[in-house]
Amino acid sequence: MSDALLAAYDSLLFDLDGTVYHGARVIPGAPEVIGEARAAGTAVRFVTNNASKAPAAVAEHLNGMGIDAQPGEVHTSSQAAAKVLAERLQPGAQVLVVGAPSLCDEVEAVGLRPVREHSDQVEAVVQGHSPDTGWANLAEACIAIRGGALWVASNVDKTLPTERGLLPGNGSMVAALRSATDREPIVAGKPEAPLMRTAAQGRALVVGDRLDTDIAGAVAAGLDALVVLTGVDTPASLIAAIPAERARFLAADITGLRASAEETLIAPKPGWTVTAGPDALEVTSDGGTDALDLLRTLCATAWDTGVTGVKPVGDTAKAALSELGLIG
Repeated sequence: MSDALLAAYDSLLFDLDGTVYHGARVIPGAPEVIGEARAAGTAVRFVTNNASKAPAAVAEHLNGMGIDAQPGEVHTSSQAAAKVLAERLQPGAQVLVVGAPSLCDEVEAVGLRPVREHSDQVEAVVQGHSPDTGWANLAEACIAIRGGALWVASNVDKTLPTERGLLPGNGSMVAALRSATDREPIVAGKPEAPLMRTAAQGRALVVGDRLDTDIAGAVAAGLDALVVLTGVDTPASLIAAIPAERARFLAADITGLRASAEETLIAPKPGWTVTAGPDALEVTSDGGTDALDLLRTLCATAWDTGVTGVKPVGDTAKAALSELGLIG
């Protein structure tokens, strides 16, 4: 276990939704692996774009799933948004909040005054996810933003992974205001680097399921990342990832942290030959059967050549590509 990823870094920065749990359902293996990381002396941090819960509530939720967590280990996009506001506004300034009560608490904690309705005294709008956000909330924010108020979004995640599947995230609500105001918000959470840098301790590894937030945030902060396939992104989207959204390591789920850097590294792997043709990556098995090793090889070749289509050569290659959902 000494060469395992969970012990190879000073700190592990875990995304939550889609990486550690789906709503109220823990992802199998997460409590055990996180416990093993702690036992190895690795600092554990939980970095989430979810702005609907306070750090203490997030820690309580994790503890209820059998995952040891302290509020001080939780870093949320609502905290990052409040920090952005405090850096740009005078103490006591009014901020119109579109989001959960916990977002109001974070705004108040940095010396600003949260309100729910527009007035001439409102200097900024802060927007975070809440299942209770409706048209009336967006209307108040629209008036303020159109009137020149500073606009800060905790995150722009289009979707939110849950046990029921992908549901609308804060980014979907942000898109509605973007359309109504022709303005762009300042984004406080992932993929912006400050949230990651604040959470990191020493040499850090980011663990997440989303390329456009978790992995892009790691890249922006200059940190290594392990991408897992338990949330939003798929083998097809990994192969087509742009440079700013490319992880260093790949695993099926969080238990991949038990493997070594060499095993999980996105690079050509023994047992598979992938050759870039004019419009597809031709896949041949040289004795390999591990679909994840094939995916690591495919990603490395696609990122190097720009070719993202796939074509199997032989039944073994066809079976592996089918397992990855890359062919029917």
